[in-house]
Amino acid sequence: MQPVTIRDVARAAGVSSATASRVLSGNPATSAASRERVTAAAAELGFSPNAQARSLRSTRTDSIALLISDVRNPYFADLAHAVEQAARARGLVTFIGNANEDPAQQDEFLDAMMSRRVDGVLLVPQGLAGGGGAQVSPAVERLLSRDIPTVLVDRTLPAAAAPHVTAESAAAVHDAVASLAANGHRRIAFIGGPEHTSTAAERYGCFRAALADHGLDADEALHFHGDFRTASGAEGARWLLGLDDRPTAVVVADSPMAIGALAVWREAGVRIGVDLSVITFDDIEAFALHDPPLATISHDLTAMGRGAVDALATLMAGDPTGHTVLTSTFTGGASIGPART
Repeated sequence: MQPVTIRDVARAAGVSSATASRVLSGNPATSAASRERVTAAAAELGFSPNAQARSLRSTRTDSIALLISDVRNPYFADLAHAVEQAARARGLVTFIGNANEDPAQQDEFLDAMMSRRVDGVLLVPQGLAGGGGAQVSPAVERLLSRDIPTVLVDRTLPAAAAPHVTAESAAAVHDAVASLAANGHRRIAFIGGPEHTSTAAERYGCFRAALADHGLDADEALHFHGDFRTASGAEGARWLLGLDDRPTAVVVADSPMAIGALAVWREAGVRIGVDLSVITFDDIEAFALHDPPLATISHDLTAMGRGAVDALATLMAGDPTGHTVLTSTFTGGASIGPART
């Protein structure tokens, strides 16, 4: 079936296409009789104005893009939900993309969104390793060079001149390590993320600083480099079990890796909170099902999503905006117990 056009509406209403267009666009320069006939004809034919055609005239699409790192990660699913709801409240449609922790897949999505002329972009960036830190990918360079309003979310790129909305973990990690130290733990492992992401570097840096604050050695041999995915968490769990001088506690840098690690430890008969104390980043709903309850370091993702949309809306309005840094929270749980000697 061919789509109903404005010419069809005009023909059914017995008016010119120009008159039908003026009525449907809300132009007051039309007679009451014409408005009544055109409105009735449009309703009868099921006609709705073409949003894309309107956008070509107004240069606005009332749409934004959000690129998250991994759609399977509950953390980013919650962040995407917060963004979508905040954008919807502003009358904006959100296109959500999955980078799959891959800079190339990130760039494919960004190029597609630029071709669709979205009004702004919220980006969880995929850093590129090398050159002493994360680098800007080709598509991110194109995005910023075209002055498309862009806000970085959760992660940062030092080389990208864009505002960001992130979370700072220092105080929460300090409290987490304090809880472990108070329970007699001296050897604490860390299952971290890829070095080229800002969150992995920030979380491990806060962990090392917290160890120093409590007089504990930051032994690099107790740092496992994962990739924020379930399989690498399982690999990290097996790595920990194979250490000659096994740590009595571990901090895991995100929820998918924690899920993978907990499955391995359960299969190996490791009793969490007894044989091994565990603290994980991200307080996802699935952790409520774990026995014992897990100690967590969490971010307010509703505030992060809302703040990101607010910042982007400010840029889209032509006004400058700065960085927003939220504060993480440590919540204790029975997954922390006395160190076994």
